[in-house]
Amino acid sequence: MQACLSAIDARKAARHSLDHHVVAQHPRLGEIGLSINNISASGFMATDVPMLRKGDRVAMRLPVIGWIEAHLVWASAERAGFQFERLIRKDDFIDLLTALEAI
Repeated sequence: MQACLSAIDARKAARHSLDHHVVAQHPRLGEIGLSINNISASGFMATDVPMLRKGDRVAMRLPVIGWIEAHLVWASAERAGFQFERLIRKDDFIDLLTALEAI
């Protein structure tokens, strides 16, 4: 079943590089670790992605934002791009970046 993405396809949005590890929840695989390499208000790119398929959904907890879901949009052997279920508001996104820098 293909995921229905509710957020606007904004992959050209400004991305911010980082090195942040999260434990995400996947309906089929349970807890999985993701290494987020860059993030924007609409999504993120991760490495060390287990066997996920395009359209797969993950849920994770981010500082400031709390729980948020994302859908796998693209994947290669080493990287994967996810789109958040909703756009993160500009003020919240700035606060998120500040919190991630402090970690």
